[in-house]
Amino acid sequence: MTTAVHLSSQLAVNVLDARSLLSAFGVLGVGVVLFAETGLLIGFFLPGDSLLFTAGLLCTGAADRGLKLSLAPLLVAAAVGALAGSQCGYLLGRRAGGALLARSRSARLHEGAKRTEELLERYGYAKAIVLARFVPVVRTVLNPMAGALGVPVRTFTLWQVTGGLVWSLGLTLAGYALGSSVPNVDRYLLPIVAVIVALSLIPVASEVHRSRRDAKARAKAPEVRG
Repeated sequence: MTTAVHLSSQLAVNVLDARSLLSAFGVLGVGVVLFAETGLLIGFFLPGDSLLFTAGLLCTGAADRGLKLSLAPLLVAAAVGALAGSQCGYLLGRRAGGALLARSRSARLHEGAKRTEELLERYGYAKAIVLARFVPVVRTVLNPMAGALGVPVRTFTLWQVTGGLVWSLGLTLAGYALGSSVPNVDRYLLPIVAVIVALSLIPVASEVHRSRRDAKARAKAPEVRG
């Protein structure tokens, strides 16, 4: 009976909620979610940022009396999931190319692909690959797009490993540091996660604003010349 209840709770997990995912799957779930978010286009909606931060927080036992994770296995799972997922997405992009995106009808995903291509053109491979780790949706789409656009394997691998480690380990350790230093941090968990999500959207908002500003400038250019 207990096993059935536990199984039903796992099946009822909210994949958009970091605490729900961690309660159901623990450290292993972190690796799987990060692999899916960075390696498979269907994982673009998964909460990578908040999952890493919340998992780090739970390693201190401060955020949830019923759940405490171990830091060392968590760091390993986070790094492996993030790096393996990104490399897998790149290889899928090299083999399947635009067919991966053509099968999806998600407007959000196609918008992410457009931003990704602009990111690669504007910042170059190294900077774009690292920055993409911190932008939701773009970090999902960039990997297969990099493969489809012919980014060299060595270049992609070097910078995806660099960005992946900074992102996965950095957010996890930030959550751990906060949980270790702030008493009763569980009272502020939801606002903290909301701030993290908001901060992760800043690069997207900045790019949208810049693109609109550039478009207006190009539209006014013929009038000025006239």
